[in-house]
Amino acid sequence: MNKTFLLLALFVNISIVSFSQIKADTKDTSNKKPPAPKDRNMFGQGIPRGLTIHSDGLTEGYVMFAVPNSASIYLVNRKGEVVHEWKGNYGGPEASAYLNDDGSLTRNAEDPDFPVFAGGGEAGRLQKISWNNKILWDFEYANEEAHAHHDLAVMPNGNILAIAWEAKAANEVLAAGRKPALIPKAGLWPDKIVEIEPQGERGGKIVWEWHVWDHLIQDYDSKKANYGNPADHPELLDLNVGNNLPPLISQDSLDILKRQDRARRNETPENRGSDVYHFNAIKYNAELDQIAFSSPNLSEIFIIDHSTTTKEASGHKGGRWGKGGDFLYRWGNPKNYRRGDSSSRKLFNQHDIRWIEAGHPGAGNLTIFNNNVASPKRMSYSAIYEIAPPTDAKGNYLIEKGKTFSPEKPVWTYIAPDTISFWSSFISGAHRMKNGNTFINEGAKGRFFEVNKEGKTVWEYLNPYRGEVRKPNGDPIPAMPLTFSVFRATFIEADHPGLANRKLEPINPQPKVFVMPALPPGDKK
Repeated sequence: MNKTFLLLALFVNISIVSFSQIKADTKDTSNKKPPAPKDRNMFGQGIPRGLTIHSDGLTEGYVMFAVPNSASIYLVNRKGEVVHEWKGNYGGPEASAYLNDDGSLTRNAEDPDFPVFAGGGEAGRLQKISWNNKILWDFEYANEEAHAHHDLAVMPNGNILAIAWEAKAANEVLAAGRKPALIPKAGLWPDKIVEIEPQGERGGKIVWEWHVWDHLIQDYDSKKANYGNPADHPELLDLNVGNNLPPLISQDSLDILKRQDRARRNETPENRGSDVYHFNAIKYNAELDQIAFSSPNLSEIFIIDHSTTTKEASGHKGGRWGKGGDFLYRWGNPKNYRRGDSSSRKLFNQHDIRWIEAGHPGAGNLTIFNNNVASPKRMSYSAIYEIAPPTDAKGNYLIEKGKTFSPEKPVWTYIAPDTISFWSSFISGAHRMKNGNTFINEGAKGRFFEVNKEGKTVWEYLNPYRGEVRKPNGDPIPAMPLTFSVFRATFIEADHPGLANRKLEPINPQPKVFVMPALPPGDKK
């Protein structure tokens, strides 16, 4: 979904829901569906915050998350107390942060003056910050040709894998075989993945790259070199799949939306819809030398080979798995490669694809936060999936001729007991813990919770913090509706090397919780 339309929908949602806390139906619902709640509070406005559930026997550890509208990253203990703060110099609405073995963290941040791009999740800067808040590395990857966004992955060698947009002009897109009705005047911003070797305090060398643009097929224009039947080539992406362009809008109308904080900074009437695939998560598997990433606009997750050279990654042969940069695996929406229809679709605007780590129950499987599961008779809801991609004895992903990539169903699923109160239609994530439980970040609400295999919530904490980052002109950033929203939160086991010999006592005084400003007199919205 185009991010602008998503935000518009979210604002509409805020205007029609009440701010009361949702209570799950505790009656036996085994033989009937529970009644829909009178309202849903996806953003968590007006509900209790901080620690709300703390069970006995919890695994010792901490939760790390980027404070919304802030340049800080907090580490909170199981009691909900902040025990450490990494202080950055740039904020960002969708920040990812990962703890390194030396106690530093690697994160992305929003560059304050990035040009051109406006797809949501804009970052543009990749940083490494020490435990003692020294900025060790600050690399800008935001220019008119490319822009890092959403997520990153830290490799064992210290290099960084980053998702980035690259600009393709409208005539270039047309020449590749995309239908004219699907091309914005500004062209498209297809995604690429770059491996960056940090150099010095501000430098970075791109040592490997992969472009989705090199792995396209289309059956619209038979005169093009990439012409073919997408159903015969699931290893390639049909250039003409994805969302339709949003309705045309005038500059005056867009200016009004911008004044209302309902449009992106660089958004223009010509580039609406340019963010065609909107990759939003990336993970690296060192054992397999593979990269997994997520495209919510396509409602699919993908896996590619990293063992290739950059030249091999642009083609269809080479690398450990012999397929160059073509897709090794994909899952979630087989309609995209013409081997299914709407009933075959499994994912809906998903986020945060991750391999389950070695030593964790389900190791080698994938976890996915399925954001907006559609139901023909009920409201949409979110779900956590664990899937087990089938492979042969050598580790190659299997797909039968003419059929879709398996599995047909997840091996484990979490949904709310009442089905629909657990719902974040955007951002969010989940990952498996060593004890077999699953840690979940319900992003829109800023709710972090742990569930066991049976789906019981054993720990829950709702982020009560919000920073004071302002716009470049000094204006405040509106607190509504994304008051407490968190793009990515991670459970850190107590034995993580980055926490060894660290003083992890509650900060005194604790950071001030955010209190919603009072509405002006007469304003009842």
